[in-house]
Amino acid sequence: MHASSTSDSADLRHRDAIPIQRALISVSDKTGLVELAAALVAAGVEIVSTGSTAKTIAEAGFAVTEVAEVTGFPESLDGRVRTLHPAIHAGILADLRREAHESELAQLGITAFQLVVSNLYPFVETVASGVAPDDIIEQIDIGGPALVRAAAKNHANVAIVTSPAGYAQVLKALVLGGTTLAQRQRLAAEAFQHTAAYDRAVAAWFADNVASWSYGKRASVPETPDEPTELIFADTFDYEVRLKSSLRYGENSHQSAALYVEAHGRGIAQATLLNGKEMSYNNYVDADAALRAAYDFDEPAVAIIKHANPCGIAVSRGAGDPIASAHERAHACDPVSAYGGVIAANRPITLAAAESIKDIFTEVVVAPDFEPEALTLLQTKKNLRLLKLPSGYHRAAEEFKQISGGALLQSRDSYADFDSDSWTLVAGAPADPPMRADLEFAWRSVRSVKSNGILLAHDGASVGVGMGQVNRVDSCQLAVSRAGDRAAGAVAASDAFFPFADGAEILIAAGVTAIVQPGGSIRDDEVILAAKNAGVTMYFTGERHFFH
Repeated sequence: MHASSTSDSADLRHRDAIPIQRALISVSDKTGLVELAAALVAAGVEIVSTGSTAKTIAEAGFAVTEVAEVTGFPESLDGRVRTLHPAIHAGILADLRREAHESELAQLGITAFQLVVSNLYPFVETVASGVAPDDIIEQIDIGGPALVRAAAKNHANVAIVTSPAGYAQVLKALVLGGTTLAQRQRLAAEAFQHTAAYDRAVAAWFADNVASWSYGKRASVPETPDEPTELIFADTFDYEVRLKSSLRYGENSHQSAALYVEAHGRGIAQATLLNGKEMSYNNYVDADAALRAAYDFDEPAVAIIKHANPCGIAVSRGAGDPIASAHERAHACDPVSAYGGVIAANRPITLAAAESIKDIFTEVVVAPDFEPEALTLLQTKKNLRLLKLPSGYHRAAEEFKQISGGALLQSRDSYADFDSDSWTLVAGAPADPPMRADLEFAWRSVRSVKSNGILLAHDGASVGVGMGQVNRVDSCQLAVSRAGDRAAGAVAASDAFFPFADGAEILIAAGVTAIVQPGGSIRDDEVILAAKNAGVTMYFTGERHFFH
């Protein structure tokens, strides 16, 4: 049991409303600073400040005491050392509920602070600007977090404000005679969240860059962000997001929901709404799934998603407008299911594509951009949500999923070996170039189909999709039934191996001419034999694409 002569609450004097007589101000964000200083000076508050903050206050004509005058020690090392001094921190940390602390401050000749206003160096913004690692490291604040944490710890005596949004509380407290204990407690909670988020941002940058930075060189986003990345699984996984907006409801109307965004994110959460109603929870889920599918392709591609599953995926063909062509071919896969779906394109939406889309009931269209004429046309559909992706859209290297009591973390499925040169031919004749291209398209596309997943394709477009079934036979039957006559002559991709020959036999009976699958079943020989007997080409990839 820990014991301390200073821990007995019976020795503490109660302090609720504490008038503000002395304030320490050190801020990077100068928003509202002059107005705050004016109010403090008018209320007779002594202001102690540092560097550019003190300069801003003085230039506005208000009295301010430089920190160096308090500490008797000049700011040094290019400003790295300013407030890290007992004359400052004792004035913040003294617990004046204790007579001993009050007496000791008097003996030391130190005056207490009742207010600390500090926001930290703009680390996140500096990283986003793409400057060199040396410059980023200089934006790792040391003295600021120390001030904030000290004041938050001593909230019984000191109010800590970390954002200009909190200045209104200070102004109100000046009028009412001081800050209340409840107010200081709330501010302390916000302060610890502020420093925790800051530390997480710094830690995340180090984790992402420690193996690759080069001092004196410009930091940049990797040219190929979709390359496979081996994750380092640390003892803790901190994921910092901030509230962007509340949503009308969640998956169902009785569920509440909100959108949170990553500080450095460049995904669907950062997209700009150009038209239509506010995005819903389900809109975001489907739009993200559609982007996942469309951006699996280097060539112009469109994916149409309904309930997180593809109704159609296609790349452009022919001499016409590439995105219009891709959309028309994707829509033709399953027009019934595409009704009320979400469309994603990996190229800007053109006028021709907009004309292809406009008469189809669609919830969301998301793309890297919209040509002006296309935007004007689609904005005539007042309920159609149009989302423009942020510049440099890409997906994170890791994915995590909440489970009861914890979370699962994995590297993203960025298995990029869609080149059939690495596959193993196990049945039938080698694919000619058109068949090979369709097999590669199907294998790439099936990655976006919920397991168990089967996708039939012809000429760079899906013609039948069987998804989310609890056995592969049902998925095969569903894909074939949706393809109808188009199954004859198509190729098929399976996201995992066939446990029995029956699933492959359904595809073969429908007229599929080639199948690509991972292989690895204990009954591979039976599946291969079924393909050989039918004269159907079959390739093994050696890797699966489960998507739960």
